[in-house]
Amino acid sequence: MSFTTKKLLRKFLIWKYKHISERQFVYVLSILVGFLAGMGTVVLKNLTHYIRLLFELDFFNNYQNSLYFIFPIIGLLLVYIIKQTWLKKHIGHGISSTLYAISKLNGIIPRYNIFAALITAPLTAGFGGSVGLQGPAVSVGSALGSNAARLFHMNTKTRMLLIGCAVAGAMASMFKAPIAAIIFAIEIFSLDIAFTSLVPLLLASVSAVVTSYLFLGTDVLLRFELTDKFEVNDIAFYVLLALVTGLASVYFSKVFFGITNFFKQFKSRALRLLVGGLAIGTMLYFIPPLYGEGYGIMNNLLKGDHLAAIGNTPFNLDLSNIWIVIGLLMGIGIFKAIAMTTTFGAGGVGGVFIPTLVMGNVLGNVFAKIINNIGLDFHVSESNFTLIGMTGLMAGVLHAPLTAIFLIAEITGGYELFVPLMIVSAISFAITKYYVSHSIYTLKLAQRGELMTHDKDQNVLMVLDIDKVIETNFIVLKPEMKLGDILKKAVAKSSRNHFPVVNDAHEFLGVIRLDDIRHMMFDADLYDKVEASSLMHADAGIIDYDEDSMQDIMDNFKASGAWNLPVIKDGKYYGYISKSKLLTAYRRQLIKFTK
Repeated sequence: MSFTTKKLLRKFLIWKYKHISERQFVYVLSILVGFLAGMGTVVLKNLTHYIRLLFELDFFNNYQNSLYFIFPIIGLLLVYIIKQTWLKKHIGHGISSTLYAISKLNGIIPRYNIFAALITAPLTAGFGGSVGLQGPAVSVGSALGSNAARLFHMNTKTRMLLIGCAVAGAMASMFKAPIAAIIFAIEIFSLDIAFTSLVPLLLASVSAVVTSYLFLGTDVLLRFELTDKFEVNDIAFYVLLALVTGLASVYFSKVFFGITNFFKQFKSRALRLLVGGLAIGTMLYFIPPLYGEGYGIMNNLLKGDHLAAIGNTPFNLDLSNIWIVIGLLMGIGIFKAIAMTTTFGAGGVGGVFIPTLVMGNVLGNVFAKIINNIGLDFHVSESNFTLIGMTGLMAGVLHAPLTAIFLIAEITGGYELFVPLMIVSAISFAITKYYVSHSIYTLKLAQRGELMTHDKDQNVLMVLDIDKVIETNFIVLKPEMKLGDILKKAVAKSSRNHFPVVNDAHEFLGVIRLDDIRHMMFDADLYDKVEASSLMHADAGIIDYDEDSMQDIMDNFKASGAWNLPVIKDGKYYGYISKSKLLTAYRRQLIKFTK
């Protein structure tokens, strides 16, 4: 930032403090952040669209099937080159990275996140990577929200709120669904739903939707017209669909974690690109509908055109046979999760939101087709089940049942299907939650104790910085030290009443407390006879700096009843944490959360 810009900003901030209240300025910023998040989404969608126009050139028409294999590899290679030569930074999954920034970085997101996903995600999806753009849109928007808050010197709580506004804005702009966007921000990001937080979310969501309409027109991603009403007699089938989507959500999540762990075995990014690129290219060659995000599949199945959804395949199959069609659609649904995660494993950048919808869309359509063609004289609405299948997968995979209900209802106008939407969403979520404790977005964060939730006490503990409560100004003793040296070099020079004992490798051996030597402090005959090794004893518990979360530390204090516990870092003694200092830090942080 130039000197002139800094000077202008300083003048503006002074004027703002004099003439605009903090709440009013937050409202203004929420509108700005919504607009920026909307613009980020517009740019993402347009860049991806223009890259895909390559496929429509006459030159490529004769090589369509071959390009399904080649193009994704080219896109992944371009992303690899950009990461290695220009960005030189890790680009995580947008929503997971944002959740981590909220819980552990006080909402501070690096500026490079603004343009990193903006460039790499369109290359991944535009060249055929089987991923979505919602995650990158959230990444771009949240980075804009975070840096806007920092630019105008907003506090941590406001910065978190503006990130939530950006998330809602990205969602609203992508789907033109402002209500679902707010619910998504609250449900996934565990935002405070007090009135003071709700108004900025509303303003940001509306601002982003208006931005999307201005630049993209009235066209929507999913086009659906409700032609078949909800039939009470179909409730049993909806319950059965919920069971199927719940199990499919478990499959989707297990595949994601399994393939992700497989690619982590490769230390070389180039090797990941080679293995993943060949795998995704092969899948797209044999199953072309897996190419890109998958909006074509969803829209074609919603309007009942399964032949258009399947498209051209390298197999010479009789598509007039409904069971062959069902088999092909099942293949698309099963391999969508595999293709998506393989794209990530190869180094691609994208999101899981849209692939989840695609799998649910296909699964719901297949379920309805099977019901209608098993010869038992049943008939259900294929379009309605196709739509509601999306809800089941979203509720299960993303662990976001409310978002699933309102998003599908809002973007399709299917409010008359609210009852089956609720049934399928609730059951699918319950089944998935039983087998997979957290969503794709949050599992790794939860395992590390870094996940923000609606539990305020847990959130306060999570954002506490362990380095700020560790005390290192203790005089350490060696096991061979004599009592006289302990009194002269430690006790006389310290205001502490306990002294850690370490060996030459600085490994923690035990502790000597003042009470342990008080009865012999004035017996000079023992000064040269008694060593520290005979006086020290094990502490009530030990804190591992690298492994223990703040919740673990608090539990350790509770279980041990101790007031001070030693901290070990990399296997060596590091310092002590006192219960009083930890509780003081906790109270201060709690005040920030409840202001």
